[in-house]
Amino acid sequence: MSARPSYAAAVSSALLLVLFFAGAAPAVAQADAREATRERLRQTLEIAGRRADVNLTFTQSTKNPFNFAASMTGLANSQNLEIIVSVTKNNTIGFRIYPRYRGGYINLDKAKDVNGLMRQLLFFDDQNFLYWGADDTRDVFSGYTITLESGFPAAAIVVVLRSIHNTDKFVGALRPFIDGSAPAG
Repeated sequence: MSARPSYAAAVSSALLLVLFFAGAAPAVAQADAREATRERLRQTLEIAGRRADVNLTFTQSTKNPFNFAASMTGLANSQNLEIIVSVTKNNTIGFRIYPRYRGGYINLDKAKDVNGLMRQLLFFDDQNFLYWGADDTRDVFSGYTITLESGFPAAAIVVVLRSIHNTDKFVGALRPFIDGSAPAG
């Protein structure tokens, strides 16, 4: 008697293969879409960065190929603003703007008045275009998230980039909570 697979076993194996490859197709398509979005973002950042009201040069991160970074200098309150723009796995473009103040990031653990700082950040969330938060290392940032559900939002990206410089004036208002110095006028 030969060891021939039954018809049911053959159908089951074929069905498993179809399901396996069908499940892999959306993941591949999602990865391809993310890479295409990254390239469109690269072009948008390059063109928008040359605008006089943006004036930033973005470079692709060596640690994460879906991140672009730039630094804004010549500010009144911050040494610079470190800007990270990311194409996320969740079909969004995220902006994180980290102010550098007196040699480092603004960190909740180093703040003179952490409760006052957090209250002011919450107030800024209500009043500002960019939201405020703290990351897992407790470094403070301002940010914005754009969904890609309706297509690639080149104009919205430019609006966010043009708004980033305003972060510096809010750093001036945070000074009493960061180090006890007077707020910038």
